[in-house]
Amino acid sequence: MKKAYLVMSDGRVFTGKPLGAVGETSGEVVFNTSMMGYQEILTDPSYEGQIITMTYPLIGNYGVNDEDVESCDIFAAGFIVKEESAIASNWRKTKTLGDYLREHDVVGIQGIDTRALTRHIREKGALPAIIISLPDADIDELKARVTKVAGTDGIDLVSKVTCDGAYSWDDGLWDIEQGFTKPDSESKYKVVAIDYGVKRNILRHLVNAGCDLTVVPASMTADEILKKQPDGIFLSNGPGDPSAVPYAAETVKELIGKKPLFGICFGHQTLCRALGMDTYKLKFGHHGGNQPVMDLLTRKVEITAQNHNYAVDDKSLPDGVEVTHINLNDKTVEGIKSDKLKVFSVQYHPEASPGPNDAQYLFKRFTDLMEG
Repeated sequence: MKKAYLVMSDGRVFTGKPLGAVGETSGEVVFNTSMMGYQEILTDPSYEGQIITMTYPLIGNYGVNDEDVESCDIFAAGFIVKEESAIASNWRKTKTLGDYLREHDVVGIQGIDTRALTRHIREKGALPAIIISLPDADIDELKARVTKVAGTDGIDLVSKVTCDGAYSWDDGLWDIEQGFTKPDSESKYKVVAIDYGVKRNILRHLVNAGCDLTVVPASMTADEILKKQPDGIFLSNGPGDPSAVPYAAETVKELIGKKPLFGICFGHQTLCRALGMDTYKLKFGHHGGNQPVMDLLTRKVEITAQNHNYAVDDKSLPDGVEVTHINLNDKTVEGIKSDKLKVFSVQYHPEASPGPNDAQYLFKRFTDLMEG
């Protein structure tokens, strides 16, 4: 059997078998606790620069298809599983996970103890690493080289995943009989979505909520956005360190108070930074479909999908802004709002792709804000 190696920046080495393409890759290793949705996870642009470890032991049992993608490509730097399913069975399947990874030239590793790796990340924090499945791998040389692999701090990853130019989006949510749907009625709200690494199912939810969507690059200026005369502006999810993308916060700062704003994940962090709040890196982040969040406005607990390594510092909360949601695992900020400024945002993913749909009400909250 051919071997593959995962070499961590702190010197720990895991030995397994190749998964996907044969070769070498590097990135910051995180773990994801979702039991399914691996195709949506792999194609989430928020994973740019990261190697994903799936904690659920058997991955790939329902294969992949052409519809369950969240972007134009796989953005994850690498993939780690305990075991790739030898059989893929589902009526929508078009290929296996292994074929999909090889087709996109994604290097991975399987057959390692992912429980031990997850515990290691929980203890040490998210660490840079190298995955290699080449026959002439020199472990000592890799140990020396991996110490120079960058994490995600201080790097503008948004510029690597944002769109090249503005475009319209009109696909609605997927239906078992029709596939992706189109709105039955004319869109009521004109919305500009700033693409920091947007997931397609977020755009589909906005369309279903009645939005006429134009997606624009992260580099577009506030004046250019306002010239499109939107009723509201959406700030998307995206990868990495928000403090490394100062132009995003500067643009949002110019938009605050002029149009209703709704942010998700990176968009939440960027809105908070534009409001004067600070962000910091979590030890190992929140990645998975089972994060409990309390909506402080209703006292209801939502089970949420999340994917982020950075959080907002509640000690830097400015006057006129209130925390609306908190994570019940570690009490980190999961949402904020300002009624006066007509802005709100959440750290988690309400589009449920993959994950629970407890938080889909937030899209109506956005349209209500535009209506008001």
